Amino acid sequence: MPKRILVADDSAMIRKCLCRIFEIEQDYDICAEAVNGEEAITLAKQHKPDLIVLDFQMPVMNGIEAAYELKRIMPDVPIILFTLHAETMKDSMGQDSPIDLVVAKSDAVHIVGHVRSLIPV
Repeated sequence: MPKRILVADDSAMIRKCLCRIFEIEQDYDICAEAVNGEEAITLAKQHKPDLIVLDFQMPVMNGIEAAYELKRIMPDVPIILFTLHAETMKDSMGQDSPIDLVVAKSDAVHIVGHVRSLIPV
């Protein structure tokens, strides 16, 4: 059974690109797409993903705020922060961070490898 991934990014283009990347992969399916952190939480409760990809800068609730709430309700679900500010975010993440991995948007071509490192199939 394919692993289920939730993607949250306020950019429709980036969401569609990520979805397309995972559509090609047999071992992964996109279970839901959110445009902000609040919607990501609602959809995660509904779809119960195996992994969540969150953009950092989103309206209503950003990726970090959403990640804290998602880890509270789904502590075992890995979270990737997918951001233009990867280096800054990596440097500022503390021990209690809800983020399992920070991936630069410029590294999108390797996103499947990053996902496999967190949820092997």
